[in-house]
Amino acid sequence: MPLSEHEQRLLDEMERSLYQNEADVVSTAGMGRRAPNYTAIASGVVLGAVGLGVMLTGVGMNITVLGVIGFVVLFAGVMVAVAIPGKPLGQTSSGGKTSPAGKGSLMDQLNDRWDRRQSGNTG
Repeated sequence: MPLSEHEQRLLDEMERSLYQNEADVVSTAGMGRRAPNYTAIASGVVLGAVGLGVMLTGVGMNITVLGVIGFVVLFAGVMVAVAIPGKPLGQTSSGGKTSPAGKGSLMDQLNDRWDRRQSGNTG
């Protein structure tokens, strides 16, 4: 059974909306990218190496407390190297403002988009 003209228009509109939203998702997917923080990585590696040395010394000397302390230091080094992000790629060093391409946080953009849709302005 063929679609009516009204149903065909609705289907076309839904497809356009889907493609537009898909393009928006693809364009905002790279927003969370950050440059690596080499200082944190180097500090974490050094701290991890010290922790590994302390842990192996504690195990070799059969001192459990020293092995546990070494493990904690090793774990802290890994967390420092991995968990401390650098600046966002589009961010300048002046007051934490983002580049003109990033018009705010993702939630702000979604809220603005929602408000535009509710007011009938799709552009």
